[in-house]
Amino acid sequence: MNVQNIEQYRVGAEPFYRVTAGEDALYEAAYARRMPVMLKGPTGCGKSRFVEYMAWKLGRPLITVACNEDMTASDLVGRYLLDKDGTVWQDGPLTTAARIGAICYLDEVVEARQDTTVVIHPLTDHRRQLPLDKKGELLEAHPDFQLVISYNPGYQSLMKDLKQSTKQRFAALDFDYPEAELEAEIVARETGVDSETAGKLVQVAHRTRNLKGHGLDEGISTRLLVYAGQMIAEGVEPVAACQMTLVTPLTDDPDMRQTLQAAVETFFV
Repeated sequence: MNVQNIEQYRVGAEPFYRVTAGEDALYEAAYARRMPVMLKGPTGCGKSRFVEYMAWKLGRPLITVACNEDMTASDLVGRYLLDKDGTVWQDGPLTTAARIGAICYLDEVVEARQDTTVVIHPLTDHRRQLPLDKKGELLEAHPDFQLVISYNPGYQSLMKDLKQSTKQRFAALDFDYPEAELEAEIVARETGVDSETAGKLVQVAHRTRNLKGHGLDEGISTRLLVYAGQMIAEGVEPVAACQMTLVTPLTDDPDMRQTLQAAVETFFV
């Protein structure tokens, strides 16, 4: 693996992330021991941004995998492919990260099948190895390699959760939406809207988060607030911007949409 291949995975510019509870220091301590880390929290609360920020801060390449139910072990580890010269082995993202000493981030890992996630087990204990059975290779992880996973516990059921044998291989950090004042600061910083508008968007979000479990699976995320702010910054009328980014994506239930729209109009009409 040459330097150019490694450099393509580096985070070029500092991502904007506001530390809220010393999570950066905790992560740095875990990375110092190359400890596997699990990030737990609701959708759009900043888990992925945190990983990008820490990769930048530590100067490590970052390889991100968006997990899904169709993902196989070969998608993570690698497979043989046909080309003009016959068959050639192509490393998967997990193997690439283990070879070059990158941070490998498996986003929403619980979406992957359990028979797929078990391939990470040898990398997350004292062995730090990745068996490439199809290739007949036992890969020793680079000394700088670290595995990070994330998931949203609020969405999980008994049929779709991490096994205890997987959970207990990781240290864990809890994430949640920021306090209102900080969240408004983040929205203003990310979108360019004024602080008053950002504050109103956050108040709308707080009302919807109180409806979680009462008609909504999840309240409005910080990510959606940033989308709303970006639309408003582009000159879109606030109620229309909120309808497009905060109401319509969240639910198809007509009554719930009316409730959300009323919350928007409370602050923007």
